[in-house]
Amino acid sequence: MCLAIPGKIKSIELQYDGRVRMAKVVFGGIVKEASLDMVPDAQIGDYVLVHVGVAISIVDEEEAQKTFQYLSEIGEIDELVESCQL
Repeated sequence: MCLAIPGKIKSIELQYDGRVRMAKVVFGGIVKEASLDMVPDAQIGDYVLVHVGVAISIVDEEEAQKTFQYLSEIGEIDELVESCQL
């Protein structure tokens, strides 16, 4: 099962001839790309929930940190990042 994981937007760029906003999102020390098509208002520094390579919502920083801390404590973050193609 894949979950949406919170991460912080590090950078944003247009790809595919300017049609798609893509972000580099940081999950702890791991950086992955995610589409911002579902969250057009997302900006650098925002926290977003990412599910299978797509940011699906902007989230509060405090909640994102709590969720990420919990996943780290139970040892699931590395597995989720690898298996869910964040």
